[in-house]
Amino acid sequence: MASFIASFIPQAAGLLPKWQLFISTVAFLNSVQNFTTLKFTRRVYSAKPHEVTPLQARMFGVWTLLSAVVRFYAAYHINEKSVYDITLWSPLIVSSVSTIWMYSQYDFYVKA
Repeated sequence: MASFIASFIPQAAGLLPKWQLFISTVAFLNSVQNFTTLKFTRRVYSAKPHEVTPLQARMFGVWTLLSAVVRFYAAYHINEKSVYDITLWSPLIVSSVSTIWMYSQYDFYVKA
């Protein structure tokens, strides 16, 4: 049984491919959850859970599924430059824009 499971683990050196596979799996499960129930998505947006719609949950699910696919592919093709670059740039762009946006809106959302 252990060798069967081990056959699915990326064979590239280092921990990064294994991490990509783990994060991809978590993202995939989160996508499934977004397509099946609003319960957990509403918890994320607990300030206004009534504003979470099935359409928003499905859009978030598709976005998360896309990132899961990119990371999954990277887990098994980590040594290919184009795959590595696409995987690197896709979260970097999103996280950079989000960080700048959050920093610029801090006083609007956080009333100290």
